[in-house]
Amino acid sequence: MNKDQVRKLLLEVKAGETEPDEALKKLAGLPFEDLSYARVDHHRELRSGFPEVIFGQDKNPEHIVGIAERILAHGSNLIITRTTREVYVLVSKIAPAAEYHQQARMVTSLTDPTELRGQGTIAVISAGTSDMPIAEEAAVTAWAMGNRVQRIYDVGVAGIHRLLVEREGLQAARVVVVVAGMEGALPSVVGGLVSAPVIAVPTSVGYGASFGGLAALLGMLNSCASNVTVVNIDNGFGAGFVASLINRPCAD
Repeated sequence: MNKDQVRKLLLEVKAGETEPDEALKKLAGLPFEDLSYARVDHHRELRSGFPEVIFGQDKNPEHIVGIAERILAHGSNLIITRTTREVYVLVSKIAPAAEYHQQARMVTSLTDPTELRGQGTIAVISAGTSDMPIAEEAAVTAWAMGNRVQRIYDVGVAGIHRLLVEREGLQAARVVVVVAGMEGALPSVVGGLVSAPVIAVPTSVGYGASFGGLAALLGMLNSCASNVTVVNIDNGFGAGFVASLINRPCAD
């Protein structure tokens, strides 16, 4: 339940259109609903402006569907990360409007279509095509949260001219998410080209000495560009979420 829904319910009670006991029933699921295998946080949208997101990896598909059903029942938009087409098929039975974003490995169902809430554009950049699944996770997250998203893929430092032709679009972005594996050099380069915050996402892409993304992570943490901050390895969702928060109007 979001702020607008709670406000509407309270106004209905005030106007005598809804009985207090009926309103109480609707609010009874706040702040969370205990499903025995999960405690669904229906209060999160009121606190943070966006409903709980389901992390699908290693979860029982039936549990995912059960959690999704309760989120949808409260009129909230649904995002499931790190999930499969098989889970999407199950979710689509209770949410016909659900979409499966294959490369991002995400399911979304926007029961309350999100308005464009962001003040500007979020640019999502990937160093290589191998980094695109994580970049897509960031891009789909930002889109589902109501932002304009510009995708700029396969512009790593080994062919820096591919990035430089996008310079005008980069400089117009309000937030930039840069996704890179290997040595993780791209965020520093982008940071030197723009005045916007740059959220660096190290990926586990690379050969042996990349240590599953640790080399990229350490490289990004040691960036000489002061506008670069870093999220965890392969955390495209976290980058897209934080970029969305940065892109919101201050009064939102």
